[in-house]
Amino acid sequence: MAMDKSSFDEIAFRDQLIAGGIEPLSASKTARKTAEARGLTPAVPAAKKRAVAKAKALEGDLFAEQIAAPEVLPALLPATPKPVRLLDERIIKTGAAIAAAPPRGEEMQFMHAIMCQVGLPRSKVEGTEFERKCGGAALSIGAGKLWDGEKFVQQPIPYGTLPRLMLAWMNTYAVRESTPQIPVGDSASQFLRMLGKDTSGGKKGTFTMFRKQVQALSACRMTLGFNADGKAYTYEGKPIKQFEAWLQATDEQRPLWPGVVTFSDDYYTTLKKHAVPIDVRAFATLKGSALSMDIYTFLADRLHRITGRPVMLYWANLREQFGQEYQGLNADKDFKKKFLRALRDVQAVYPFAKVKQVTGGLLLMASPPPIPYKP
Repeated sequence: MAMDKSSFDEIAFRDQLIAGGIEPLSASKTARKTAEARGLTPAVPAAKKRAVAKAKALEGDLFAEQIAAPEVLPALLPATPKPVRLLDERIIKTGAAIAAAPPRGEEMQFMHAIMCQVGLPRSKVEGTEFERKCGGAALSIGAGKLWDGEKFVQQPIPYGTLPRLMLAWMNTYAVRESTPQIPVGDSASQFLRMLGKDTSGGKKGTFTMFRKQVQALSACRMTLGFNADGKAYTYEGKPIKQFEAWLQATDEQRPLWPGVVTFSDDYYTTLKKHAVPIDVRAFATLKGSALSMDIYTFLADRLHRITGRPVMLYWANLREQFGQEYQGLNADKDFKKKFLRALRDVQAVYPFAKVKQVTGGLLLMASPPPIPYKP
């Protein structure tokens, strides 16, 4: 698809990223890579152009007044007043690719709208119950048990990035193919590759962690509560009703891997009505941080629905929604620091999200969704 080169202003895009909280160096790199992806030459400020032109005009005049050399710093790399955490190069590249070209069909995935507002735990939960709420939506998770052939074995509550990646991938298949039955490959290793994860073994390897999270996700029960049209709704059930292969007491893959996961009727029905499209390029790039993934899906669901005046979210509201895992004397300060760091990463891969830090919280402004509306 041909790019409209005239429609992209590199300096304006850099300034937009900086205004949104991206540190200047990372914003400059993202803007430059985006321009390169569109086939544009580097932007040069007018003052520097005039200085270069004057130097050329006087070239060869031995009696001319010496002209100071143009500024040696790259035009789009302003100096920062103090050391800052720079964005990861992988995040910058992804942000540039997303800004340069809209996602194609295979780069779109789906999350349940309720899970965009109240996500799974991000760290290990002590106990067998977990609750999270956000305004008119709430999630309650209870750990379940699995039969191992001899006895019921208590499972933990699912947490971290893996269950989020799994649900996004399975949600997407269910929505696209209009079926609650999702084929997950011939083995756990194959499914991990589908998710873009390595297949290392060992006690703390990806495969072992994946197996534990699949067990936890398949055994847990979820209660989703939400308000809509002046009514209060409660959905209670298990998102996955069939994952019987994990009931075996061995780690061998092919004989035990079920090949198919089946969503419960209630989860599948509500997913079809409330599926939120996301850009898998962004979601996969953020897979190192469950907090970043949650902020991304929240903004993907919320920003494009804002009409009229911007929406103010105070730190107390954000802490309730995203920060209950933070405890201790400096919990509020620690949460704010981690949240703002994660938000910068999110804004880099969701470059058209208009979010501004203001006194007391964040200001959300109407923004295009990560997946453009159909014309």
